[in-house]
Amino acid sequence: MSGGSAKPKRGKAAPASLQYEHGRRAEARRKKREFACLGAMVIMLSALALILPMALADETWGDKVWGDLAPAWPGGAYAFAGTVGALVPVSLAALIAPLSRMNWKKSKVRSAAWAAAGVPGFALGWVVTVTIFATFRPKHTRDWDADCYSEGKACWVHVHYPWLWAVGLLGTLVTAALMIAVAARLANRTEAPAT
Repeated sequence: MSGGSAKPKRGKAAPASLQYEHGRRAEARRKKREFACLGAMVIMLSALALILPMALADETWGDKVWGDLAPAWPGGAYAFAGTVGALVPVSLAALIAPLSRMNWKKSKVRSAAWAAAGVPGFALGWVVTVTIFATFRPKHTRDWDADCYSEGKACWVHVHYPWLWAVGLLGTLVTAALMIAVAARLANRTEAPAT
């Protein structure tokens, strides 16, 4: 007769070697957490290192770009906006194409070279982003002070060129469509001899 009140037998303690291994695993987890915190700090500092120069560049030469360079561009400010819009997918492709070829497990040197090849695309994207952000008006109209309407500033740009955003967006979409069409055609050409 088996009763439910009997105490279950206690299992044997793990050998010392397994206990040591468990301690190692805990130490490895702790180190992993430390590296994750370090990685998060590096990402935050990198983001700050990118955003701060963008804000400073916007203040120093953002108004000169839209006040002086854009009107003097061949075709005027709308052609300049179309050019800036067209550079958005170009800069993304120039950044993504080399980075997609990186394979750190195969070759660290080759991967580092591909990462370095992505730097010009990153730099172009950074300049294009600063140029676009120079046209962003403050969110609330009460913040549109006299400085916002000075030559080349965001409010001045929107008063003088009200359809700037549409031309820039059109330039982005047309260029992206052309790049996709060219990439598809090249992919079809490379697949055709293989089949």
